[in-house]
Amino acid sequence: MDIFWVTLLASVLACVVTTIGIYVINKFSKWGKKNAVYFMAFAAGVLISVSFIHIIPESFEMNKSAPIFLLVGFLALLVINRFLSMFKCGEKNCKKKFHAIIPVLGIGFHSFIDGIIYAVAFKVSVFTGALAAIGMVLHEFPEGIITYLLLIKGKFKKSRASLYAFLAAAITTPLGALISWPLISTLTKPMLGILLSLSAGSLVYVGATHLLPEVQKEEKRFSLLAMAAGIIVAIIIVLSHGG
Repeated sequence: MDIFWVTLLASVLACVVTTIGIYVINKFSKWGKKNAVYFMAFAAGVLISVSFIHIIPESFEMNKSAPIFLLVGFLALLVINRFLSMFKCGEKNCKKKFHAIIPVLGIGFHSFIDGIIYAVAFKVSVFTGALAAIGMVLHEFPEGIITYLLLIKGKFKKSRASLYAFLAAAITTPLGALISWPLISTLTKPMLGILLSLSAGSLVYVGATHLLPEVQKEEKRFSLLAMAAGIIVAIIIVLSHGG
């Protein structure tokens, strides 16, 4: 029971850090919009790098079929995005809103998997859980920011963007920990490998098809430096996991 409360505390901390990111970018929205491209470049660097150098290799070790689910995770968001893009509605910014929903769903799924990882890591030991928490909390703040910015670019109002970013990127982490906790004993390594590969597929999709195209379109001078900073943070995240 003590381990459960520590797990819940760690996942709530992740939720709080993400929420702070959402609050900060909402509070300084003018500055945020002006520098949105740099945030997107940074987030693309984090999401894609963490996926390729950590999540994907780890999922491959856990499950030999993980490459298939990696592809499924990527293609699922691609197909859903294409389907929603074809959807017709009378609202002026309808298509932009649907276009924003897909990457936010991908981030939400990843945050939910983060919660499961907290539960698994702390179940192994408090030390293992603490290492995982240190690594994952590092990317929660920019994750909150980028989720909010994606919704703003999708023409959602500030209040709704904040709410939906919170529901997708913040609260899903403790929710994942709570839901998975009673099932941890039945969650095998191959099953976790599948979940991780699906998560990686969705993150690569978000980074490669939603964030990077926006960065390239704007052609800001220091966008490559922002992306490089994201890659460095990704490397720090991986190293802080300590294997």
